[in-house]
Amino acid sequence: MPIIDAHVHYWQVARGDYGWMTPDLPICRDFLPSDAAPLFDDAGIDGIVLVQAAPTEAETHFLLSLAHIDPRVRGVVGWTDMATPDAPARIAAVASNPLLRGIRPMLQDIAEDDWLLRPELNPAYRAIIEHDLSFDALVRVRHLKLLPRLLDRHPDLRVVIDHAAKPDIAAAGFDEWHADMAALAQYRDLHCKLSGLLTEAKPGASLADIAPYAQAVLDLFGPHRIIWGSDWPVLTLNGSYAQWWDWAHELTAALSDEERAAIFGGNATRFYKLRP
Repeated sequence: MPIIDAHVHYWQVARGDYGWMTPDLPICRDFLPSDAAPLFDDAGIDGIVLVQAAPTEAETHFLLSLAHIDPRVRGVVGWTDMATPDAPARIAAVASNPLLRGIRPMLQDIAEDDWLLRPELNPAYRAIIEHDLSFDALVRVRHLKLLPRLLDRHPDLRVVIDHAAKPDIAAAGFDEWHADMAALAQYRDLHCKLSGLLTEAKPGASLADIAPYAQAVLDLFGPHRIIWGSDWPVLTLNGSYAQWWDWAHELTAALSDEERAAIFGGNATRFYKLRP
């Protein structure tokens, strides 16, 4: 079973469409395949899923161009304007590249929390389904009560919650997050990424700070609906690749070999329908 990091970002700052990336951020520099290769080599990563970091089709095409020269890239989750009337045609165009495996609007950065439920988005959702793509839900806790309406409206949409919905670990914001995630976990086709948790913790957080949230994800979704990812290089704001890799294995140590293989590669391969 291949080992897959299902949430990696590459970017080139001079491209100029990373609106969230302010110059004061330590990660405001280029991160490209050559930067990641030693980390992947050390961890034994066989393949990765590249995920968009800018709300432009130009960035999606940039990632697809990298995917064609980096053999580790098994798939790309890109962006297109889902609210425009020609969204189905846009999705069809980008989906013509077989490495495009999903679409991700940057929901966490959209002012209207219920944007994902706008009626004008329905043609885009249908096009995502028709082209056999997935939908990465980049949400925060405030969005979780809205997701059931989306799932009910589009039961054939393959959805994964990115970064376990970014619980406020730094402020011990467990209860509301857990209750809403428990309700969502009843949707048996919904997946969840075991990623991004370290970034939501206080600087210098310990494994004990992360463990209750990771365990909740394991308990609620089970080992066959959880997809591991690093969220590199955002991860480096509060830790290292090796640290999160080691912690993820400690957090899943009680599982069987087959269950860990699913979390660390099998589920991503199946959910995203990745190339060999």
